[in-house]
Amino acid sequence: MMKIALCVGILACLATWASAAEPLRKVLVSTRENVNVTEWQVASKDVTPDCPVAWSVKKTTLHGGKQEGVDLIVVDNGKLQISVVPTRGLGIFAVQMGDVRLGWDSPVKDIVHPKFINLQSRGGLGWLEGFNEYLVRCGLEWNGHPGTDKFINNVGDEATMELTLHGKIQNIPAEEAEVSVDAAPPYRLHVRGRVDERMFYGPKLELQTDLSTEPGSSAFRVADVITNRGGQEQEFEIIYHCNHGRPLLEDGATFVAPVEWLAPFNDHAAKGLAQYDHYGGPTPGFIEQVYCLRLLAGKDGQTVAMLRNKAKDRALAMTYSPKELPCFNLWKNLVPETEGYVTGLEPGTNYSHNRFFERHFGRVPKLAPGASRAATIEFSILVGQDAVKTVADRIAGIHGSEKPKIETKAEKIEAPAAK
Repeated sequence: MMKIALCVGILACLATWASAAEPLRKVLVSTRENVNVTEWQVASKDVTPDCPVAWSVKKTTLHGGKQEGVDLIVVDNGKLQISVVPTRGLGIFAVQMGDVRLGWDSPVKDIVHPKFINLQSRGGLGWLEGFNEYLVRCGLEWNGHPGTDKFINNVGDEATMELTLHGKIQNIPAEEAEVSVDAAPPYRLHVRGRVDERMFYGPKLELQTDLSTEPGSSAFRVADVITNRGGQEQEFEIIYHCNHGRPLLEDGATFVAPVEWLAPFNDHAAKGLAQYDHYGGPTPGFIEQVYCLRLLAGKDGQTVAMLRNKAKDRALAMTYSPKELPCFNLWKNLVPETEGYVTGLEPGTNYSHNRFFERHFGRVPKLAPGASRAATIEFSILVGQDAVKTVADRIAGIHGSEKPKIETKAEKIEAPAAK
């Protein structure tokens, strides 16, 4: 009951979005109000002159090539800059704080407008034609690898469908997007919005999100609520595909987390199991390796996953509840720089197998009509060996003396036959 109450509370906050007491609420994109503000900016001196840290928010519209018409919101909290893309499912393109960047150098250089993406291309891999962001949501009806799955069609018969890589939500423009600021110190900054994944005789799923940060902070928070707006029970999946390149990813970097259980995604990943949490430099001919993890929670119900550089003086820590996101995908793609040297830290409701596979293992949740599911992730950029060690010690404290259970072989089932 507490979980339901919390979810309802978060949903109510997101639905309300802003109160009259807030010193700023600016609607930038709205289908309800027929609004798309192409250029806009605001600074702390205009809204919160008493705030000791100067902050700003800027909305622009990109032009040229495949990024023509893409909306971009840049939040500068005085310490870090967060680039949010309403046109691409309100994902995060990049985060910068001093010499630390959250993001990567993808071969895809433009922030690609969804109208240029064909999800069906290359056998369902068309999603990759726009893949270059830091935080990419995978879902909502499905995510994971492309392939065949079964469903009940509009006349009640079992039919088959081809699922494309990682679903649709990242390539759906936001229905609503706005900026607001809390009235009281520390004047937390918010980018809120809604993305709908709807069709007739199909899912009616709604994502409401609130990305927020405090002026002068080295952290930011992503709080999401997924709701089934349909009249019947609906499956859903979500993975938060958070992608790191340099400077955190390098030869000698490490992944640190309180691992309870781990299995290789496939037989190829099993070959690198002994070094799953260690990274090498860019390697010609490297084939991606993926590992499926369950993480332990501390007494507060939270877990922490960290990517740490070789010198252990720069890191990114993700804090969240394993009850909300019970699965963790670790993706290693240590190819040459020009091919996309990157690793993904990816909490989610499921692993990145095709939906039929995850359903077999009971990892595809369902939402009753009108029901919601919430998930919140706190991202913290750590600078200095003391800051990094403090989080590493916290992770060690969560893990305690418990030994992780490591499977040497991947889970396997047969794929459903296409009709």
